[in-house]
Amino acid sequence: MITHVFRSEPNMNQVKPVLLVKRDLDVATWVQALNQQMPALEVRIWPELGDPSEIQFALLWMPPPELFTQLPNLEVIFSVGAGIDHLVACPSLPRNIPIVRMVDPGLTSGMVEYVLYNVLRFHRGMDRYDAQQRAAHWSALPQISAEARAIGIMGLGIIGQAVAELLVTMGFKVHGWSQTPKVLKGVKSCVGEAERDAFLQNTEILVALLPSTVATVGLIDARFLTQLPRGAFLINAGRGDLIREGDLLDALDRGHLAAAALDVFSQEPLPVGHPFWRHPRVSITPHVASTTQADTAVGHVVTNIGRWQAGQPLGHVADLEQGY
Repeated sequence: MITHVFRSEPNMNQVKPVLLVKRDLDVATWVQALNQQMPALEVRIWPELGDPSEIQFALLWMPPPELFTQLPNLEVIFSVGAGIDHLVACPSLPRNIPIVRMVDPGLTSGMVEYVLYNVLRFHRGMDRYDAQQRAAHWSALPQISAEARAIGIMGLGIIGQAVAELLVTMGFKVHGWSQTPKVLKGVKSCVGEAERDAFLQNTEILVALLPSTVATVGLIDARFLTQLPRGAFLINAGRGDLIREGDLLDALDRGHLAAAALDVFSQEPLPVGHPFWRHPRVSITPHVASTTQADTAVGHVVTNIGRWQAGQPLGHVADLEQGY
């Protein structure tokens, strides 16, 4: 996996760097933060490109299909989010320009909060108490300790590791699944397809934090779900296309899964008539598990622009072959 990209020579000509920012971000906040941290940077707001040949850097989320054909001298692309599937899907994306994934403390904290909220909600039966309240039914549910609850995390990148570490401190039994071995205190590491079924069979609350890649699209299907214990829970804050939605609905309707918390979907916005909206065992949020915060994320962008200009390696460069 690529983690760094070097320039062959430092940029010594002191040309003022130009960054293109897509308009559908919170532009005013981003521009203010960029100006504060890198006053020498000229920020242009798409679609007002000025002289496109002057644009060296681009900070983007879901770029228009033709955008990159208009930027002949683009050198680095910054993703606003942790994932890059929105960039890979762009037909004009050049394959020879490094893409820097967003690694933002605020983004990570938001994801940790979302996962923790839903883990505790399922662990303490709050989804069932909500249903009891609607039915005016008073009944205490069995309660188990955190030490007796097994939580499985699929995807042990920066966000997955932060989630795992917090859950361990709270006493939960935590194990993670990834394509490569990970060493995290208190977390059992399961690796590759050979260990996936065993990982699922020992998971009561499954947290999906995987990116969208050729290997992960449709991964959570009927067979996958049957490997989970009956009564398990699913939390998906990774990508919507990880799940075959019909198979998930079937598992919920049969009672094999107790409930699901979904923040991402194969089609967004979720269509009005989609069964998830009114399903009693599904909770929905509109892709808001976490959002990139300009005040904390700008430092990541500015640091990498400075490193690029100095001929130093970029940090957190995406691997296009792997899709993340």
